[in-house]
Amino acid sequence: MTAATALPDPPAAIVDLDLAHPQELRVPGGAAAPPPTGGPVLALVRRHGRPLGLVTTTASRGDTSGLRAALLAAGTALGATPAAPPPAAAPPPTLSVIICTRDRTELLPRCLDALLRAAPADAELLLVDNAPTDLTTHDLVRDRYGDRIRYLREPVPGLARARNTGVAAATGEVCAFTDDDALPDPGWLHAMLATFRSDPRIGCVTGLVLPAELDTPSQAAFERHCGFSRGFAPRTWSLADQGGDPPVPYTVSRFGTGANMAFRTEALRAIGGFDRATGAGTPTRGGEDLLAFLRVLTTGRLVAYAPDALVWHRHRRTPAALRSQVYGFGVGYGAYLAAAVVQRPALLADLLRGLPKALPMAPGRRRTSASSPRELVRLHRRGLLVGPLSYLYSRGRQRTLPAGIRP
Repeated sequence: MTAATALPDPPAAIVDLDLAHPQELRVPGGAAAPPPTGGPVLALVRRHGRPLGLVTTTASRGDTSGLRAALLAAGTALGATPAAPPPAAAPPPTLSVIICTRDRTELLPRCLDALLRAAPADAELLLVDNAPTDLTTHDLVRDRYGDRIRYLREPVPGLARARNTGVAAATGEVCAFTDDDALPDPGWLHAMLATFRSDPRIGCVTGLVLPAELDTPSQAAFERHCGFSRGFAPRTWSLADQGGDPPVPYTVSRFGTGANMAFRTEALRAIGGFDRATGAGTPTRGGEDLLAFLRVLTTGRLVAYAPDALVWHRHRRTPAALRSQVYGFGVGYGAYLAAAVVQRPALLADLLRGLPKALPMAPGRRRTSASSPRELVRLHRRGLLVGPLSYLYSRGRQRTLPAGIRP
């Protein structure tokens, strides 16, 4: 049993153990874990719900008690429980959760079932169907979830448009977002709301994203070289403390990812929502999350990272899907940089000063390095070069499309 400095080779099981409840071994999303099938295991270890770290081990087939005992022994080496945020006197803000999807109905039941386990009873749950080709998703939501999840349709392709449709319909003081290929942890939304309560200056909160499965080599490669995790320590950023090297706008990729983010609704509406020219489903293939982080930051608000706010992500399973995603990350990052300068020309000086040092940290959401597969680095850099032109093309194209719903 070792602390997970490197991922186990796939296929590997993923489990979740809270040291305060050692009999409750769970899988991503909160359901009870089945008996181990044998082989490598990657485990998240917590104490009283707060993530401590990842450990790896090898489980014997059917030996649940042995697996729990090994994880308990390893968990003691991960250190003390991270400090909890100070209690807030203010009541928790009201909440809307927005999930956008497009023709991936097969992913939704696990995602939405996990969301229902995580959502407070009074939370508003919105599913935005983006340019669907049929009624499959509509029928699933109607037949399986009834009135608990509200179905919305955005006819024009584009993730930013779909998210804006959700924001325009939301009634909560906070809008939380995750993806249809993610599994919200049972404590996800509680941690999000607690972070907003801790400081009224916080306009955006991001959270920890861990792999929901490591069944294939492509999933393991993604997690090693491009994964979404930002670690187990909470952080807060402001525009005032971004004088590092490289400067804003490069550091926002460290804040988190669109698979796990939340905003004060009025702050998101004040910046006009997400830029319709960015995001999956447009030529830019991404960048809408990073741009929203930057725009919230430049209004003087804080951006916070809360590792307790956890979602589990189902990475792409095949080599072709992995290559496409990494290339898309490059396009999205280049588009984000272009959008940042177009919308805030004063950032151009930082762009020229910081770009050479920022390039090594650009790929995906996690830094790639010389140890990353050359093909992934090459694909990302190729996408990065394409990104600015993709943004300008997409921006012009938006003028020919319906204006869309304004948040």
